[in-house]
Amino acid sequence: MASTSIPTTMRALIQPSATEKHLILTQREVPAANSKADEHLIRVHTVAPCAGELLWPKNFPPPKPRELIPCPDVAGTIVTAPESSPFQVGDEVYARTNYLRPGCARDYAIGVTDELAHRPKHLSWAECAAIPLSSQTAWQALFFHVGIGDFASDAWKGKRVLVTAASGGVGVWVTQLAHLAGATVIGTCGPENIDLVKSLGASEVINYRTTDLRQWAQTTPGKKVDVVIDCIGRKSLEDAWCCIKDGGVLLSIFQPPKQVQPDEYRGKDIRDIFFVMSPNRSHLEEITKLVEQGKCRPLVDSVWPLEQFGEAFKRLDSGHARGKIILDLSLNH
Repeated sequence: MASTSIPTTMRALIQPSATEKHLILTQREVPAANSKADEHLIRVHTVAPCAGELLWPKNFPPPKPRELIPCPDVAGTIVTAPESSPFQVGDEVYARTNYLRPGCARDYAIGVTDELAHRPKHLSWAECAAIPLSSQTAWQALFFHVGIGDFASDAWKGKRVLVTAASGGVGVWVTQLAHLAGATVIGTCGPENIDLVKSLGASEVINYRTTDLRQWAQTTPGKKVDVVIDCIGRKSLEDAWCCIKDGGVLLSIFQPPKQVQPDEYRGKDIRDIFFVMSPNRSHLEEITKLVEQGKCRPLVDSVWPLEQFGEAFKRLDSGHARGKIILDLSLNH
Protein backbone atom coordinates (compact mmCIF):
# COMPACT_ATOMS: atom_id res chain seq x y z
CA MET A 1 0.00 0.00 0.00
CA ALA A 2 1.24 3.50 -0.73
CA SER A 3 0.04 7.04 -0.53
CA THR A 4 0.39 9.41 -3.45
CA SER A 5 2.54 12.51 -3.94
CA ILE A 6 5.79 11.20 -2.52
CA PRO A 7 8.57 13.53 -3.73
CA THR A 8 11.84 12.27 -5.18
CA THR A 9 14.13 14.36 -2.95
CA MET A 10 14.08 15.49 0.67
CA ARG A 11 16.04 17.39 3.30
CA ALA A 12 18.46 15.31 5.35
CA LEU A 13 20.97 15.96 8.13
CA ILE A 14 24.24 14.21 7.30
CA GLN A 15 27.29 13.49 9.44
CA PRO A 16 30.06 13.58 6.78
CA SER A 17 32.16 10.85 8.41
CA ALA A 18 32.49 8.86 11.62
CA THR A 19 35.40 11.05 12.75
CA GLU A 20 33.61 14.38 12.24
CA LYS A 21 31.24 15.67 14.90
CA HIS A 22 29.53 18.28 12.76
CA LEU A 23 26.43 17.97 10.58
CA ILE A 24 25.35 19.40 7.25
CA LEU A 25 21.81 19.92 5.97
CA THR A 26 21.53 18.80 2.37
CA GLN A 27 19.27 17.10 -0.17
CA ARG A 28 18.98 13.35 -0.59
CA GLU A 29 16.76 10.99 -2.55
CA VAL A 30 13.69 9.78 -0.68
CA PRO A 31 14.42 6.20 0.44
CA ALA A 32 12.44 3.33 -1.07
CA ALA A 33 10.89 1.00 1.49
CA ASN A 34 11.44 -2.71 0.87
CA SER A 35 8.10 -4.33 1.68
CA LYS A 36 9.67 -7.79 1.60
CA ALA A 37 11.92 -6.68 4.47
CA ASP A 38 8.88 -5.41 6.42
CA GLU A 39 9.85 -1.79 5.78
CA HIS A 40 7.46 1.17 6.00
CA LEU A 41 8.11 4.62 4.61
CA ILE A 42 7.35 7.31 7.18
CA ARG A 43 6.71 10.99 6.57
CA VAL A 44 8.69 12.45 9.44
CA HIS A 45 7.07 15.12 11.61
CA THR A 46 9.45 15.24 14.59
CA VAL A 47 12.70 13.62 15.69
CA ALA A 48 14.83 13.68 18.82
CA PRO A 49 18.64 13.53 18.89
CA CYS A 50 20.38 11.51 21.59
CA ALA A 51 23.23 12.85 23.71
CA GLY A 52 26.58 11.68 22.35
CA GLU A 53 25.16 10.06 19.23
CA LEU A 54 27.61 11.80 16.90
CA LEU A 55 30.31 9.70 18.61
CA TRP A 56 28.48 6.43 17.97
CA PRO A 57 29.70 5.85 14.39
CA LYS A 58 33.31 6.08 15.57
CA ASN A 59 32.93 4.16 18.83
CA PHE A 60 30.25 1.70 17.64
CA PRO A 61 30.58 1.46 13.85
CA PRO A 62 27.44 0.16 12.11
CA PRO A 63 27.93 -3.50 11.08
CA LYS A 64 27.40 -2.49 7.47
CA PRO A 65 28.53 0.91 6.12
CA ARG A 66 25.59 3.31 5.79
CA GLU A 67 24.90 6.99 5.46
CA LEU A 68 25.31 8.69 8.82
CA ILE A 69 22.01 10.42 9.58
CA PRO A 70 21.30 11.16 13.27
CA CYS A 71 18.15 10.96 15.41
CA PRO A 72 16.77 7.43 15.92
CA ASP A 73 13.65 8.76 17.69
CA VAL A 74 10.89 9.57 15.23
CA ALA A 75 7.19 10.42 15.11
CA GLY A 76 5.40 10.56 11.79
CA THR A 77 2.79 9.24 9.38
CA ILE A 78 2.94 6.00 7.39
CA VAL A 79 3.03 6.66 3.64
CA THR A 80 3.82 3.14 2.41
CA ALA A 81 3.31 -0.18 4.21
CA PRO A 82 3.63 -3.89 3.40
CA GLU A 83 0.28 -5.58 2.73
CA SER A 84 0.68 -7.80 5.80
CA SER A 85 1.51 -4.91 8.14
CA PRO A 86 -0.68 -4.04 11.14
CA PHE A 87 0.06 -0.41 10.23
CA GLN A 88 -1.87 1.20 7.39
CA VAL A 89 -1.15 4.19 5.18
CA GLY A 90 -2.12 7.29 7.16
CA ASP A 91 -1.46 5.72 10.58
CA GLU A 92 0.36 8.02 13.00
CA VAL A 93 3.25 6.17 14.58
CA TYR A 94 6.42 6.59 16.57
CA ALA A 95 9.55 4.52 17.09
CA ARG A 96 13.17 4.26 18.00
CA THR A 97 14.54 2.96 14.71
CA ASN A 98 17.34 0.43 14.46
CA TYR A 99 20.95 1.61 14.39
CA LEU A 100 21.56 -0.67 11.41
CA ARG A 101 19.74 1.92 9.25
CA PRO A 102 20.31 5.66 8.86
CA GLY A 103 18.49 7.76 11.45
CA CYS A 104 15.41 9.88 10.94
CA ALA A 105 16.60 13.51 10.71
CA ARG A 106 15.17 13.71 7.20
CA ASP A 107 11.75 14.28 5.68
CA TYR A 108 11.19 10.56 5.02
CA ALA A 109 12.59 7.61 6.99
CA ILE A 110 12.22 3.83 7.23
CA GLY A 111 10.67 1.85 10.09
CA VAL A 112 9.82 -1.83 10.49
CA THR A 113 6.88 -3.42 12.32
CA ASP A 114 8.87 -4.69 15.29
CA GLU A 115 9.92 -1.16 16.28
CA LEU A 116 6.78 0.85 15.42
CA ALA A 117 3.81 1.67 17.64
CA HIS A 118 0.75 3.89 17.24
CA ARG A 119 1.54 7.20 18.88
CA PRO A 120 -0.43 8.54 21.89
CA LYS A 121 -3.01 10.70 20.14
CA HIS A 122 -3.46 13.20 22.97
CA LEU A 123 0.18 14.27 22.83
CA SER A 124 1.81 16.69 20.43
CA TRP A 125 4.15 15.41 17.72
CA ALA A 126 7.06 16.87 19.70
CA GLU A 127 6.06 15.03 22.88
CA CYS A 128 5.74 11.77 20.96
CA ALA A 129 9.28 12.01 19.56
CA ALA A 130 10.55 12.47 23.12
CA ILE A 131 9.36 9.01 24.21
CA PRO A 132 10.71 5.96 22.31
CA LEU A 133 14.46 5.75 22.96
CA SER A 134 14.45 7.14 26.50
CA SER A 135 11.42 5.21 27.72
CA GLN A 136 12.48 1.87 26.22
CA THR A 137 15.99 2.30 27.65
CA ALA A 138 14.49 2.85 31.11
CA TRP A 139 12.00 -0.01 30.68
CA GLN A 140 14.67 -2.50 29.62
CA ALA A 141 17.11 -1.36 32.29
CA LEU A 142 14.63 -1.78 35.11
CA PHE A 143 12.52 -4.73 34.03
CA PHE A 144 14.90 -6.90 32.00
CA HIS A 145 18.51 -6.21 33.01
CA VAL A 146 18.30 -5.49 36.75
CA GLY A 147 16.68 -8.87 37.44
CA ILE A 148 14.33 -7.91 40.27
CA GLY A 149 11.09 -8.40 38.36
CA ASP A 150 8.93 -7.09 35.54
CA PHE A 151 6.80 -3.95 35.74
CA ALA A 152 3.86 -5.71 37.37
CA SER A 153 5.98 -7.61 39.92
CA ASP A 154 5.51 -7.01 43.63
CA ALA A 155 9.26 -7.58 43.99
CA TRP A 156 9.93 -3.86 43.47
CA LYS A 157 8.01 -2.83 46.55
CA GLY A 158 10.45 -1.83 49.28
CA LYS A 159 13.43 -1.62 46.92
CA ARG A 160 15.50 1.56 46.88
CA VAL A 161 16.53 2.82 43.44
CA LEU A 162 19.01 5.62 42.83
CA VAL A 163 18.79 7.43 39.47
CA THR A 164 21.60 9.74 38.36
CA ALA A 165 20.72 12.63 36.02
CA ALA A 166 17.09 12.10 36.96
CA SER A 167 15.91 15.16 35.01
CA GLY A 168 17.58 14.04 31.77
CA GLY A 169 16.06 12.22 28.80
CA VAL A 170 16.34 8.70 30.24
CA GLY A 171 16.37 9.69 33.90
CA VAL A 172 12.83 11.09 33.83
CA TRP A 173 11.58 7.71 32.60
CA VAL A 174 13.58 5.64 35.10
CA THR A 175 12.20 7.83 37.88
CA GLN A 176 8.59 7.49 36.74
CA LEU A 177 8.68 3.76 35.93
CA ALA A 178 10.55 2.73 39.08
CA HIS A 179 8.07 4.75 41.18
CA LEU A 180 5.09 3.20 39.37
CA ALA A 181 6.54 -0.28 39.95
CA GLY A 182 6.56 0.39 43.69
CA ALA A 183 10.19 1.27 44.39
CA THR A 184 11.43 4.13 46.53
CA VAL A 185 13.26 6.43 44.13
CA ILE A 186 16.16 8.77 44.87
CA GLY A 187 17.20 11.09 42.04
CA THR A 188 20.14 13.39 41.39
CA CYS A 189 19.83 16.68 39.48
CA GLY A 190 20.67 20.37 39.63
CA PRO A 191 18.82 22.70 42.01
CA GLU A 192 16.56 24.07 39.26
CA ASN A 193 15.08 20.62 38.63
CA ILE A 194 14.47 19.38 42.18
CA ASP A 195 10.72 20.07 42.13
CA LEU A 196 10.42 18.44 38.70
CA VAL A 197 12.12 15.21 39.80
CA LYS A 198 9.92 15.07 42.91
CA SER A 199 6.84 15.49 40.70
CA LEU A 200 7.95 12.45 38.67
CA GLY A 201 7.91 10.23 41.75
CA ALA A 202 11.24 10.64 43.54
CA SER A 203 10.99 10.45 47.33
CA GLU A 204 14.35 12.16 47.77
CA VAL A 205 16.33 14.41 45.43
CA ILE A 206 20.06 15.06 45.70
CA ASN A 207 21.44 18.36 44.42
CA TYR A 208 24.64 17.17 42.75
CA ARG A 209 26.14 20.67 42.90
CA THR A 210 26.19 20.68 46.70
CA THR A 211 26.24 16.97 47.62
CA ASP A 212 28.23 14.20 46.02
CA LEU A 213 26.95 10.64 46.24
CA ARG A 214 29.74 9.39 48.51
CA GLN A 215 28.89 12.07 51.06
CA TRP A 216 25.22 11.26 50.79
CA ALA A 217 25.72 7.51 51.31
CA GLN A 218 27.95 8.06 54.32
CA THR A 219 25.76 10.54 56.17
CA THR A 220 23.14 8.18 57.54
CA PRO A 221 23.00 4.39 57.98
CA GLY A 222 20.38 2.92 55.69
CA LYS A 223 20.98 5.34 52.83
CA LYS A 224 22.44 2.70 50.53
CA VAL A 225 20.27 1.40 47.70
CA ASP A 226 19.42 -1.90 46.06
CA VAL A 227 19.77 -0.57 42.51
CA VAL A 228 21.57 2.29 40.81
CA ILE A 229 20.53 3.27 37.28
CA ASP A 230 23.29 5.56 36.06
CA CYS A 231 22.54 7.88 33.13
CA ILE A 232 25.62 10.07 33.17
CA GLY A 233 28.78 8.04 33.86
CA ARG A 234 32.23 9.29 34.87
CA LYS A 235 32.54 10.81 38.38
CA SER A 236 28.86 10.27 39.17
CA LEU A 237 29.13 6.57 38.31
CA GLU A 238 32.36 6.24 40.28
CA ASP A 239 30.70 7.68 43.38
CA ALA A 240 27.61 5.51 42.83
CA TRP A 241 29.66 2.41 43.70
CA CYS A 242 29.65 3.65 47.29
CA CYS A 243 25.85 3.81 47.36
CA ILE A 244 25.12 0.14 46.60
CA LYS A 245 24.19 -2.42 49.20
CA ASP A 246 26.08 -5.71 49.10
CA GLY A 247 24.28 -7.92 46.62
CA GLY A 248 22.89 -4.91 44.75
CA VAL A 249 22.88 -3.94 41.07
CA LEU A 250 24.78 -1.10 39.42
CA LEU A 251 23.63 -0.48 35.86
CA SER A 252 24.93 2.25 33.56
CA ILE A 253 23.71 3.24 30.12
CA PHE A 254 26.82 5.43 29.69
CA GLN A 255 29.81 3.12 30.23
CA PRO A 256 30.74 -0.22 31.86
CA PRO A 257 30.70 0.51 35.62
CA LYS A 258 33.94 -1.33 36.31
CA GLN A 259 35.79 1.28 34.23
CA VAL A 260 35.39 3.72 37.12
CA GLN A 261 35.20 1.39 40.13
CA PRO A 262 37.10 3.07 43.00
CA ASP A 263 40.33 1.30 43.99
CA GLU A 264 39.28 1.33 47.63
CA TYR A 265 35.85 -0.20 46.98
CA ARG A 266 35.21 -3.22 49.23
CA GLY A 267 31.57 -4.07 48.58
CA LYS A 268 30.49 -7.64 47.90
CA ASP A 269 28.44 -9.43 45.26
CA ILE A 270 27.59 -6.36 43.18
CA ARG A 271 26.24 -7.06 39.70
CA ASP A 272 27.51 -4.38 37.34
CA ILE A 273 25.78 -3.98 33.96
CA PHE A 274 26.23 -1.89 30.83
CA PHE A 275 23.78 -2.25 27.97
CA VAL A 276 22.47 -0.55 24.85
CA MET A 277 18.73 -0.74 24.31
CA SER A 278 17.15 -2.58 21.38
CA PRO A 279 13.95 -1.26 19.77
CA ASN A 280 11.00 -3.41 20.81
CA ARG A 281 7.43 -2.82 19.70
CA SER A 282 5.84 -4.63 22.65
CA HIS A 283 7.81 -2.55 25.17
CA LEU A 284 6.83 0.68 23.44
CA GLU A 285 3.18 -0.37 23.38
CA GLU A 286 3.25 -1.00 27.15
CA ILE A 287 4.71 2.46 27.66
CA THR A 288 2.08 3.95 25.32
CA LYS A 289 -0.66 2.48 27.53
CA LEU A 290 0.85 4.08 30.63
CA VAL A 291 1.12 7.44 28.84
CA GLU A 292 -2.48 7.26 27.61
CA GLN A 293 -3.62 6.38 31.14
CA GLY A 294 -1.88 9.50 32.42
CA LYS A 295 0.49 7.50 34.64
CA CYS A 296 3.66 8.87 33.07
CA ARG A 297 4.64 11.55 30.61
CA PRO A 298 7.43 12.66 28.32
CA LEU A 299 9.44 15.78 28.98
CA VAL A 300 10.37 18.16 26.16
CA ASP A 301 13.16 20.65 26.78
CA SER A 302 12.82 22.65 23.56
CA VAL A 303 11.64 22.40 19.96
CA TRP A 304 13.69 23.58 16.96
CA PRO A 305 13.17 23.78 13.19
CA LEU A 306 15.38 21.37 11.26
CA GLU A 307 17.33 24.33 9.85
CA GLN A 308 18.41 25.25 13.41
CA PHE A 309 19.99 21.84 14.03
CA GLY A 310 23.27 23.49 15.09
CA GLU A 311 21.64 25.34 17.99
CA ALA A 312 19.63 22.24 18.93
CA PHE A 313 22.71 20.02 19.15
CA LYS A 314 24.56 22.74 21.06
CA ARG A 315 21.75 22.75 23.62
CA LEU A 316 21.91 18.95 23.76
CA ASP A 317 25.68 18.93 24.28
CA SER A 318 25.43 21.50 27.08
CA GLY A 319 24.24 18.76 29.42
CA HIS A 320 21.62 21.10 30.88
CA ALA A 321 18.59 20.04 28.85
CA ARG A 322 15.51 19.31 30.95
CA GLY A 323 14.09 16.38 29.01
CA LYS A 324 14.46 15.88 25.26
CA ILE A 325 15.55 18.22 22.48
CA ILE A 326 13.17 18.01 19.50
CA LEU A 327 13.60 18.87 15.82
CA ASP A 328 10.24 19.68 14.19
CA LEU A 329 10.47 19.21 10.44
CA SER A 330 7.21 21.03 9.80
CA LEU A 331 8.52 24.35 11.14
CA ASN A 332 9.89 26.92 8.64
CA HIS A 333 9.16 24.54 5.76
